[in-house]
Amino acid sequence: MMIVQSMRRRYPSEFVIARGTGTMEKGLSWPCEDELKGLRKIVSAMAGRRPEEVRVVVSPYRICPLGAHIDHQGGIVSAMTINKGILLGFVPSGDAKVILRSGQFSGEVRISVDEVQYPRPIRKNSENHASNSQKLQEDCNWGNFARGAVYALQSRGFSITQGVIGYISGSEGFDSSGLSSSAAVGVAYLLALESANNLTIPPTENIEYDRVIENEYFGLRNGILDQSAILLSRHGCLTCMDCKTKEHKLIRPLKLQKFYKILVAFSGLRNALTNNPGYNCRVAECQQAARFLLKASGNENMEPYLCNVEPEAYEMYKGNLEPLLAKRAEHYFSENKRVIKGLEAWASGNLQEFGKLISASGLSSIQNYECGCVPLKQLYEILLRAPGVFGARFSGAGFRGCCVAFVDADFAEEAASFVREEYLKAQPELASQLNPNSAVIICEGDDSARVMQQK
Repeated sequence: MMIVQSMRRRYPSEFVIARGTGTMEKGLSWPCEDELKGLRKIVSAMAGRRPEEVRVVVSPYRICPLGAHIDHQGGIVSAMTINKGILLGFVPSGDAKVILRSGQFSGEVRISVDEVQYPRPIRKNSENHASNSQKLQEDCNWGNFARGAVYALQSRGFSITQGVIGYISGSEGFDSSGLSSSAAVGVAYLLALESANNLTIPPTENIEYDRVIENEYFGLRNGILDQSAILLSRHGCLTCMDCKTKEHKLIRPLKLQKFYKILVAFSGLRNALTNNPGYNCRVAECQQAARFLLKASGNENMEPYLCNVEPEAYEMYKGNLEPLLAKRAEHYFSENKRVIKGLEAWASGNLQEFGKLISASGLSSIQNYECGCVPLKQLYEILLRAPGVFGARFSGAGFRGCCVAFVDADFAEEAASFVREEYLKAQPELASQLNPNSAVIICEGDDSARVMQQK
């Protein structure tokens, strides 16, 4: 099928595009009926309403097989959701009040949608905390994503008059996982508030509103990959997003040569991204490289993003970049090439080639983007040695969380056992903090975020 003209300028070949119908595919394994029943029971008790009145937002986590760390530079990225994530059971409150409880954090959050919300500045590492208890900090702040969702809708001119009474919970064992849990939470609150206020907002607009939560409300300098994957993905497809044009395509393989599972292997590191300056530094370094290359090629008036640098100009002037900036630019341009090759491999069902490109992406993230810490690098290397693994990389910014891998479905259990055992040898202290039953989780692909109502 044909790729639209504006995307073809960035893609050298054509792919099989899945035609979306707007309905969920049958056979999704998550959430199960027991999870939904339990969630509706909790919200029913909170709100004094019947369980069948409870709506549930399903907001899955995402993985990024290829296209790591280039979305903020307008690059081409790939993503898919997995059958784990955020569940938010809720009912419209009938007034402006928002009342929330969490399966992960204690306390109750109460806000009002008729109160103006203001951005929350990033807390610097050097600042003193009001409390010595990190858990208390988390318990006090977990409601900020709901405030951020109210802020996003308010700041874009929506009249939000009705709040929600809700209970939010993430898949067990996935805290601070590096699988875009923050974007999944933000999307969940947006969808709940929109549903309660009878707002029909297309996914492409909600991508922007969740970006507002992350960039404007929290001050995080990331791109739109996470929310795009969560809001646009479809079961069985690879989501391809051009972060410069904001166009996306869903690519379904003609025929997979092998069946696959997705391994999520946890490191035990739990630092929050906004508390680590490394990610924002790298974004600034990419922009410095773009500024230099644009000026060298006579395009200094263009915005300093690497997507605005022609590949020919990069090849001509890359030798003049400072070594650090040269690495960042090399990661961007080589990763864009890997994405395009990876889309071709996926479309043809060649998981071996697809996996090799994922692993090469992981290596470039380490060598050129220089993210990832020792435990995650070790976990990445262990996954590459695991039986049946097609390819692996660490997820997120590489400063915490997990690694992901595509694995032959017939070897998934064996590979998971191998990774658990080898990581325990490499990082006994971190591995001992993990639940052995959830240190490595075998996942499948999922669908996009959605609101479920009991029929």
